[in-house]
Amino acid sequence: MMSSLDALRDALPALGEGIVVTLELTVGGALLAFVLALALGTTARVRNRAARGGARVLIEFFRGTSLLVQIFWLFYVLPLLGFKLDPVFCGILALGLNYGAYGAEVVRGALDAVPRAQFEAAVALNFGPWQRMRRVLFPQAWALMLPSLTNLLVHLLKATALASYITLHDLTYEIGQLRRTTGETLFSFGVGLVIYFVLAYALTLGMNLLETRAKTKLGRGTSIKEVLRLAPDETKAAP
Repeated sequence: MMSSLDALRDALPALGEGIVVTLELTVGGALLAFVLALALGTTARVRNRAARGGARVLIEFFRGTSLLVQIFWLFYVLPLLGFKLDPVFCGILALGLNYGAYGAEVVRGALDAVPRAQFEAAVALNFGPWQRMRRVLFPQAWALMLPSLTNLLVHLLKATALASYITLHDLTYEIGQLRRTTGETLFSFGVGLVIYFVLAYALTLGMNLLETRAKTKLGRGTSIKEVLRLAPDETKAAP
């Protein structure tokens, strides 16, 4: 065990670099996915058939094809056509396109879940389309979509492991190197499980706070201060 621990200590700088690459892919892919989800999710609801149909085609294509194949296609096939992408950009692009398509359905569903009366009230107040979306529909849909977006973000983090197939030295790659150094599969991948869990849990906590803030703005649920409170709120305790 000491030899494994010594190897782990020596591998810490490389593992740190792998974590940085994984976080770069996660953050970059999540930002791109969020932008695409908003664009495709809202476009899938418009009355224009051409725009709505184009959005549906993109959503179904990237949801219906394998993320691994998409990564391989961007990294190995595009160079054959004269387009060579940087590995990190390639990973971010593939993750963003794939999870953006899934997120688009979350956005569309959340917007559709806002009660029709809210839309009618905004029309009665003479709000334009942009005002209706920004001030009435989206704030309510945002609180509804955050739990599903949190799940997608955690899935995206775990999907970054596929980046090791396109020469990126991410966390999964460095864990594989640790296994080769120690010859201990259980120990090495156990370390990997713990690191991925910590990263996923940190992202989940951040997204939960974001969800709490969104609900608080709508007058629903508890405030962030109450969520972070260590001691129980005696003013709300039952008599």
